Amino acid sequence: MCTLLLLLLLLVLSVCVNGGGMLYPRDSPSREIRELNGLWSFRADFSPDRNAGFTQAWYKQPLTETGPVIDMAVPSSFNDITQDVELRDFTGWVWYEKEVWVPVRWLQDSETRIVLRVGSAHYYAVVWVNGVKVSVHEGGHLPFEAEIDSVLRNGEGGPCRITIAVNNTLDLHTLPPGSIQYLNDPTRYPKGYFIQNYNFDFFNYAGIHRSVLLYTTPKVYVDDITVNTTFSDSTGFVYYNVSVVGSAKPTVKVSLSGKDKRCVATADGVFGVLKVPEVNLWWPYLMHENAGYMYSMEVQITAENGQTDVYMLPVGIRTVQVTSSKFLINNKPFYFHGVNKHEDADIRGKGFDWPLVVKDFNLMKWMGANSFRTSHYPYAEEILQMADRHGIVVIDECPGVGIKDIRSFDNKSLDHHLIVMEELVRRDKNHPSVVMWSVANEPASEMPPAGFYFKQLVAHTKSLDPTRPVTFITDSNYARDLGAPYVDVICVNSYFSWYHDPGHLEVITIQLNTQFDNWYGKYKKPIIQSEYGADAVPGLHNDPPMMFTEEYQRSVLQDYHKVFDQKRKDFVIGELIWNFADFMTAQGITRVVGNKKGMFTRQRQPKAGAFLLRERYWAIANETGVLPTWAKYPCH
Repeated sequence: MCTLLLLLLLLVLSVCVNGGGMLYPRDSPSREIRELNGLWSFRADFSPDRNAGFTQAWYKQPLTETGPVIDMAVPSSFNDITQDVELRDFTGWVWYEKEVWVPVRWLQDSETRIVLRVGSAHYYAVVWVNGVKVSVHEGGHLPFEAEIDSVLRNGEGGPCRITIAVNNTLDLHTLPPGSIQYLNDPTRYPKGYFIQNYNFDFFNYAGIHRSVLLYTTPKVYVDDITVNTTFSDSTGFVYYNVSVVGSAKPTVKVSLSGKDKRCVATADGVFGVLKVPEVNLWWPYLMHENAGYMYSMEVQITAENGQTDVYMLPVGIRTVQVTSSKFLINNKPFYFHGVNKHEDADIRGKGFDWPLVVKDFNLMKWMGANSFRTSHYPYAEEILQMADRHGIVVIDECPGVGIKDIRSFDNKSLDHHLIVMEELVRRDKNHPSVVMWSVANEPASEMPPAGFYFKQLVAHTKSLDPTRPVTFITDSNYARDLGAPYVDVICVNSYFSWYHDPGHLEVITIQLNTQFDNWYGKYKKPIIQSEYGADAVPGLHNDPPMMFTEEYQRSVLQDYHKVFDQKRKDFVIGELIWNFADFMTAQGITRVVGNKKGMFTRQRQPKAGAFLLRERYWAIANETGVLPTWAKYPCH
C-alpha cells in the first residue's frame, strides 16, 4: 500500500503544465469577481486588407471616434445578431470595446492583484486596457487572461477602457490551416472578392463567445491546483499539488468537505494526500444511486507577511482504466451511450447561454445519455461543471479538426497543437467527468507525416496527464492509419448508407461488422463508434424510407444498433450519435440550412430518432444491473 501511495503521489506531481495555472474564477474570502457581460461597442473592419484598425490605432481612442459602431452582445457570436449578410459571413478583424468602472478599493490596495479574463475569442485576439496592450492569444475555445493592476494604477482615474480585437481568419494564426482565396476575375467577381475555405463542417462562428471577467486575488495567491484520485475499499485518496505565486515558503492548509458541508479530511503543505473514510465515489449517470457526487476542497495559503488567499475546488473521487476490451470507471465496465454535440444555437451562435446549457442537460438525461464528446473543440468550463455535478461522462476534444493536408502536419502546426493541448489539460485536468482526451477529429492520418505527428502529440498529452487515456477520432482505413498505434482507445466515425452507398440500408450490418473486426483484429484495443447517423429534415416523411426523412434516419440507427449489440459483448465500448441537435454549417448543396443529423432540431424539439435512442439507452442502462431503483422506469 505504501508503494502505491508513493507512486500515485509522484503521478499527481507530474500532472502539471508549464506556463502557470488557469483556475476557474471563484468568489472566496480573498477574491472578488466582476462580470463584464452585456452590451459592448462593436465595429467590423471592412477595409480591403482588414487592417485599418491597426494602422489607424483604433485601440488608442474610444471606438466611437474611429467610425460607426453598433451594440453587440457578449457573450455571443456576432454573425447572426444583425440583418447584415456581410457581417454574417465576415472574415477578418472585428473590434469590441467596453468602459468599466473598477472599484476604488481594488485600486487603493497595492496588495490586490487585478486580472482580466476572456473565456474564449475566435480565433486570434489582442487585448488593450486604456490603449496598453496586455494580452495576445492564438486559438479559440480556451480562456486567456492578463494581470492589469499596474496598467490601471498608472492611469488617470475614471473608467478603464477595454478593447478587444478578434480575427476569425483560420490560416493566419490557428490550427488547422484555412485558405484565403482571392478571386480576381472582374467578369465574375467584384473587386477585392475573397473567400475562406476550411476543412470542418460547422459554421465559422466568431466573436467573444464566453464571459469576460475582472477578478482579484492577493499578490500572494494560489496559481494552480492539480488533483488525482483513487480509492481502496471504502477509503478514498485525493492527491493534491498546489502552486503558489508570491511566497517562497507559504503555509498551506487543505480541507475536504462533503455535500453536507462536513469536513471529512485535512492536510498541510503544498502537496500531500487527503484520506477520505467512507468515501462517496463519483459515478456516471445511471450507474449508481448517487451519481455525480462532488466534494469541495478548500485551499488556504498564508504568506510570510500574513497575507492569505483562499480557493475552493470541486473534487470528484474516481478512477479510470482501459484494458484491451473494456473501459473501466471505478473498476466497473462503463459503456458510452451518448451523443456528440456542438456549441450552437439560434441567434447566439456559439455564445454561452445558461438556459440552453440547462435545457441540453435535461434532454440528455431524458434520453438516458450518460456521455458526450466535445466535438470538435473544448466547450465552456461551465458545461464541464454541469457534467461533473450530473455524472455525465465527457470525452474532451481539442480544436484539432480539419487536419487534411501536408501543411497540417508541419512543425509549426505541431508546435501550436502541443500548446493547445497544454492549455486544454491545464484548464480541464481536475474535472472528474473528463475521462479521456481527444487530440484531433478525422485527420488525414494515412499521410506519411501523421505517424511522427501523432506519436509526438499523444506522448506529450500523456506527459501532461498520465491519469487519462488519449485518443483521436479517425475515419481512415484501419490498415493505413499511422496514428492509431499510439492511442489507448480506437474511436471510429462511419456513415454507411449515407456518405457511402447512399440509400442502401442493406449494406450497414455487413460493412459495420467488417469495420469493427478489422480494427480490433489489428490493434486489440477497445473501440467506440464515435460518430454515425443520417440527416433528417424534421417533419419530412416517406415509407418505404428515403434519405433525409425521419424514417430513413431511424432505420439507419436501428441497423447500426443491431451490430452494436453483438460487438458490445466483446470489444465495442461505446456509441455516440451524430448529432445531439441540428446545427449551422456553411452554405452548400449538401446542407439545407445547416446539418440535419440531430436527434433534436436546432430549437431542441425531438425527431423520431430521439425516441428510438431514448428507448435504447434506458434499456442498456437497465441491463447493467446497477441502475438505481428510481431510474428503472422513466416517466414518458
